[in-house]
Amino acid sequence: MDQRISFVTLAVADLARTHDFYVAGLGWKPELYVPDEVLMIQAGQHLMLSLWGEAGFEAEVGPIRRGPGIVPLTLAHNVRTEDEVDAILDQAAEIGANPVERGRRRDWGGYTGYFGDPDGYRWEIAVNPGPSGALVLPDQQ
Repeated sequence: MDQRISFVTLAVADLARTHDFYVAGLGWKPELYVPDEVLMIQAGQHLMLSLWGEAGFEAEVGPIRRGPGIVPLTLAHNVRTEDEVDAILDQAAEIGANPVERGRRRDWGGYTGYFGDPDGYRWEIAVNPGPSGALVLPDQQ
């Protein structure tokens, strides 16, 4: 098996609200949108973010674990500068992301902040100054 991930699939409570957040709010382009079923967004050269309505997710994958607290998963979007981190967090706040944790320097040397999407999935917006940080950034044009 090749060392790669092709899809990240997340169950969402209200697909129309999720569509508005990612497409209208963040300005991402859907590759596929079937109302009440699935929204697919290309998130990298060979990576698709697949957002499924909960009913379809449970029918195919199995029952969703529910309860209080934060979903035990984060998604990360790395950028080159602290200003980019702050600008994306500002944009997230403007479109209703909740919560939004402002960017700050971390003990490990990076600069990160977080926002929550409509289903509580946490997005980390980060500058990672280490070698692994350079690996995940697209080539500059």
